[in-house]
Amino acid sequence: MIVVEYEQIELDYCTECGGTWFDAGELDLLLQSIDIESGNTFLNDMLNAPEVKSTEKERKCPVCNKKMKKSVAGSDNKITIDICPEGHGMWFDGGELHQIIQQFVEKRAETDSAGLQIGTFLSKVFQAQQ
Repeated sequence: MIVVEYEQIELDYCTECGGTWFDAGELDLLLQSIDIESGNTFLNDMLNAPEVKSTEKERKCPVCNKKMKKSVAGSDNKITIDICPEGHGMWFDGGELHQIIQQFVEKRAETDSAGLQIGTFLSKVFQAQQ
C-alpha cells in the first residue's frame, strides 16, 4: 500500500490489486474537491444501504478488524463496495472507484468543464490496470 495525497486527502492505494481504502470522511472530501453536490446523498445512501449478498471475498476493516459489510454504490452500474460497520472507512476494489467517479463525471460533462477535468483526472488515476 502507498499513501496518495490529493487536496489534503490521504488515502491508501494498493499497487498490487489497485484497491483503495478511504478513512471515514475522505471520500466525502474527494467528492467535494471535484464539486460534486450529490456526494452527500450518494454517501448517505451507500452507508445506510442494507448489506447485499456477494461472491466477492470477505474483507476486514484495517482499523477495527471487523467484517466489513457489502453495499451497492453507483446509479447506473451497481458496484459492490466494502464498508466498515463501525464507520472507520470503506474499501473499493481495483477499478470500482474509477467506475463511480466516471458516473459522476458523465453526469456533469455538459455543465462544468473544470469539475469534468478534475474528475476525469481522478478517474484515470484510479482506473485498474488492465
